[in-house]
Amino acid sequence: MASLSFDRHCAEITAQTALLRSHVDGADFAAPVPTCPGWTLRELIRHIGGAHRWVEQIVRTRATSPVSEERVNDVSGAPDEDPAALCAWLTEGAEQLADTLRSAGPDAEVWTVAPGGTPVFWARRMAHETVVHRADATFATAPGSGPHSRIGRFTVADDLAVDGLDEWMSFGSLPVTLASGPGIREFMGRGRTLRFQATGTAPEAAADWLVGLGEDALTWQRPADAAGPATVTVRGPLSGLLLLVYGRLPSQGDGSGIEVLGDTRLLDAWRETTGFWLRE
Repeated sequence: MASLSFDRHCAEITAQTALLRSHVDGADFAAPVPTCPGWTLRELIRHIGGAHRWVEQIVRTRATSPVSEERVNDVSGAPDEDPAALCAWLTEGAEQLADTLRSAGPDAEVWTVAPGGTPVFWARRMAHETVVHRADATFATAPGSGPHSRIGRFTVADDLAVDGLDEWMSFGSLPVTLASGPGIREFMGRGRTLRFQATGTAPEAAADWLVGLGEDALTWQRPADAAGPATVTVRGPLSGLLLLVYGRLPSQGDGSGIEVLGDTRLLDAWRETTGFWLRE
């Protein structure tokens, strides 16, 4: 269950899009995006706007089966496309999506890519999709592209970052996750755990996650209720933890501000497994 409301997620879609625009206004749209290899800033914006419109179509039409992802995957566009027009197109799509979600309401039945089946799923998913791609746009336009500069250049509200990590953990506990990441199986069924602890947050944020590796399933809980030390513990700022699970930071050192204690092989296997949907 999401820790933020449906209305908050709808609002964040447009708010995060506006923040993204503030980073790209006046930027070189042919610049590479270091955290999305092979993409330029123009292609990143095309992807985000396409994703917003794809979900808007799903919700508006009350789709009950998969809808073609062509809008999401086709990031082509005229190389000389006017950046101002592209930014306006991005804003328009975010606003249309938020309006359509609110009009449908949280209880409408629609197709979703994972368990959920209502606009609640899509509002949350698109809020965090936009957050992470805002980070990508920031890294494409900010001086310095190393892990340390990424931590310093990207911030997100604590409650939104916690909700984003909750969503990631939920996806990581789906049965399909294990089928996509066979490398994690060598670590399962032996009482191993991963712990993710945010630093610099208020205690009431409960920004502390524990992932368990059972015989046949990955589980998670927040706040963590660890009886002993975890097999691997990851500590860092909330925004850094979010970037880490999304593959925007390396799992080891490099001045990223993330501290990893314990079996880094397990962390790498878990990240590879739970991130399968990013590669599809």
